[in-house]
Amino acid sequence: MNDANRRLLDDLLAGKHRALARVISKIEDRSAGYRDLVSALHEHTGDADVIGITGSPGAGKSTLVDKLAKHYREEGLTVGVIAIDPSSPFTGGSVLGDRIRMASTNGDMDVFFRSMSARGSLGGLSTATADAVKALDAFGKDKIVIETVGAGQNEIDVVKAADTVAVLVPPGSGDDVQMLKAGILEIGDVFVVNKADMPGADRTVQELREMIHTRQDYTETGHHGAGALEAVAEPELADDGEGWEPRLLETVAKTGEGVTDLVTALSDHAAYLDESGAREERERQRYAEEIRTLLREDVNRLLAAEIDRRGGLDVLVEAVVERERDPYTVADDLIEPLAECLDRGSN
Repeated sequence: MNDANRRLLDDLLAGKHRALARVISKIEDRSAGYRDLVSALHEHTGDADVIGITGSPGAGKSTLVDKLAKHYREEGLTVGVIAIDPSSPFTGGSVLGDRIRMASTNGDMDVFFRSMSARGSLGGLSTATADAVKALDAFGKDKIVIETVGAGQNEIDVVKAADTVAVLVPPGSGDDVQMLKAGILEIGDVFVVNKADMPGADRTVQELREMIHTRQDYTETGHHGAGALEAVAEPELADDGEGWEPRLLETVAKTGEGVTDLVTALSDHAAYLDESGAREERERQRYAEEIRTLLREDVNRLLAAEIDRRGGLDVLVEAVVERERDPYTVADDLIEPLAECLDRGSN
């Protein structure tokens, strides 16, 4: 690590907000030396409680995150928020901006808010988000909240960096409830019908309850590891030895109604993770996936350089089009130098 990054790391660990902002910028931009910074941060992590907030656009995620931050600050806890925003087609930066959505805590230095731009693709953003969480964790934030753009597969990958995931659904949105079957049901620890004062809220609650009930024999295999999803008759903590029952809550984020219940549910899930040993297992799964992701990124970068060295992908494609070569042979030839290096290293 160079001297400048060493000083930056020391300043972050000393609690200087400007250093934290600069480190996250380096992480987001993938600036030179950012990997050394993240590597050095790792030994200082492991103390923060990380919460993911996801859900369809218009569900009120930003308002609810604002109220959550305010509640935690009233408890004397420090908060870091990473909001994944859609990208500006002109600048590539965040469209929604940083502070305008955090009115309740504006000016509070113990609430660090950072928008991270999706930049047209969330593919590599899950790694950047996980790295930014490490920076906030090492800085000493008690609570870290990740807020996503929507609730698709890409956002699911992003919130896998969280210990507890809350899924927000607006009332009267049958299509949104059906969408949960596509994959987000598996990662939700708490389901929240926000804007519960609007028409259709009761029906949405019932639809969510029935959905979870019909999957009572479903065994989670993704974000959580083992644990049965059981029927949610009432929002209470399961105590049957079979795992965590997802909570189903109603909130009105605009007025703060139900926020205390949500905070309690999030706290109960954190306690469950600690008492059951699920937190350690989840951490193992998360790091295993992070290692796999980094390997994919690194190998892709090496192969891209090899393709350029051979004249570019268009040259290789043209040979395939002309039937001079086939895709399998091209792939084998490209991977051969890397495979040979690995073979030599293992001998």
